[in-house]
Amino acid sequence: MKSLKSLSLAVVAIVVAQAAFAAEPAWIARSNENSRLLLQLMAKYSPESATRIGVDGYEEKIADLSRDKFDAEQADYRAVIEQYRQRLATEQDSKVKQDLEILIGAAQDSITSNALERKYFFPFIDLTSMLFGVTRATLDPRVPAAQQKSLLVRLRKYAGLERGFKPVTELARERTLERIKADDKLLGPYRGEVEQALNSAPALISGMRELLVKSKLKGWERSYAALTRQLIDYNSWLKSDILPRARTDSRLPPEVYADNLRQVGVDIPPEELISRALIAFAELRVEMSITAAQVAKENGLKDRDYRAVIRQLKLQQIAPSDVLPLYKQRLAEIEAIIRKEDIVSLPDRAASIRVATAAENAQQPAPHMSPPRLIGNTGEYGEFVLTTGMSPDASGKSLAFDDFTHPAITWTLTAHEARPGHELQFAKMIESGVSIARAVFAFNSVNAEGWALYAEAEVQPYEPADGQLFTLMMRAHRAARAFLDPMVNLGQIAPDGVKAFLMNEVGLSEGMAAQEVQRYTFRAPGQATSYFYGYQRLMETRQRAQLALGGKFDRKAFNDFVLAQGLLPPDLLRQAVMTEFVPSR
Repeated sequence: MKSLKSLSLAVVAIVVAQAAFAAEPAWIARSNENSRLLLQLMAKYSPESATRIGVDGYEEKIADLSRDKFDAEQADYRAVIEQYRQRLATEQDSKVKQDLEILIGAAQDSITSNALERKYFFPFIDLTSMLFGVTRATLDPRVPAAQQKSLLVRLRKYAGLERGFKPVTELARERTLERIKADDKLLGPYRGEVEQALNSAPALISGMRELLVKSKLKGWERSYAALTRQLIDYNSWLKSDILPRARTDSRLPPEVYADNLRQVGVDIPPEELISRALIAFAELRVEMSITAAQVAKENGLKDRDYRAVIRQLKLQQIAPSDVLPLYKQRLAEIEAIIRKEDIVSLPDRAASIRVATAAENAQQPAPHMSPPRLIGNTGEYGEFVLTTGMSPDASGKSLAFDDFTHPAITWTLTAHEARPGHELQFAKMIESGVSIARAVFAFNSVNAEGWALYAEAEVQPYEPADGQLFTLMMRAHRAARAFLDPMVNLGQIAPDGVKAFLMNEVGLSEGMAAQEVQRYTFRAPGQATSYFYGYQRLMETRQRAQLALGGKFDRKAFNDFVLAQGLLPPDLLRQAVMTEFVPSR
């Protein structure tokens, strides 16, 4: 997360919605009142995000691009920090004090990241993706119909059809040129990022229309038509004026990449991370070879090399109409395993899985968890969204995936995104309740993704051999991410080398390998390392608890305890485990 504005909305959604499901202890209520200062700051500078997290009064407002707001925003963060320090000086409750420290740290992190962005780069604003995201979020079936109508006002404002508003495309162009004029040494976006934005734009513009047609809104046509023309012109400008200014080297300035790692929760130097991940990948390759030989024997395959076995299993593609039913079947089978083996407590309700639209594939190619609506939540939960492809690459080549539509992968992907992974992780926070500071402002990707990869490992021993092979493959994929992402950003491997390694040594399709390269170079440099590192840190904490408790260690109790803590970063989670869970057992 580069600032409070880019916090995971899935996480924020859960915290704001939780009040409907769990009574708040007094200290949580007081802590949450402190957190509102940062939530209101988010609402001031990103009202679209504020609406998604349930902040009232911002449903029809849009982000103000009419002027440069950097200095004002930084000053607001500093003012909030000062208020928190004053409250900290008089607070007596130890948990509220800890949460105030978390809030101060989160605000300071935002100041640091914003300053680095300002120091090195001129703005690159992918408006097509932004407007599709707003449209999709507002027209989500889980959002109340009355709130969906606010989209009509926002579309008019974006298009400049509302009195007092200029088209957002004009404002974005002004802010970009303003910064270029102020400092002609600022770096532009990576060329691949601009190219992918341009290639994805037609699918996203079409996806907006599809969402609007399916909605019950009336009177959107004029705004949409105006925005379509404006976005086409804006994207032409990106191609003619910004693409030539784009940098051809994907590497970030070292202090920017270091900040990215710190923000996602990686607190060790990149070289140490690379070393750990290389060793883990080598060990996982041995495990894959052993399991692949077993799968080859069971299926009468002559070539027992894990790469060959993976290729053969991926040939068993599921018919499009059968993909969703199979994933739902697999979820039921995994839930049966969880209950039989006492892995973790499960809710009685069903989890939700759906296949992504073409526009969703373009915006976010990787399978993911989509959050529920926020304040006013009456029982809606997250959705496991299964993506099946991505937009064409810069050459116009279509890049389909075969990675998620064969039977063997369904075990580990369902465990990661649904249960006992992200869906359960998020649901537990809704149902049990944690403070906003601990679940949102202490959140980092290491802890969130660490749990999901840990969830895969918890289910692995009970899967069939082909399912176990792909669980190992995906864990090796996460280990590969943890050395390839920093290596490409440190200039130790070229993007083409990353793609070849992922296809040849991990077993990814060309489409999946291409979006991985995009992830390391411009979609989210540094974030991909969080899975491996988070898994390591969580397993370390578990082993410490097992060592302390010996035969008294209870896996289900441990897993339930971890989920009840929210999305704490590793150090705080270990402290909770060793000072609360272990003594309680």
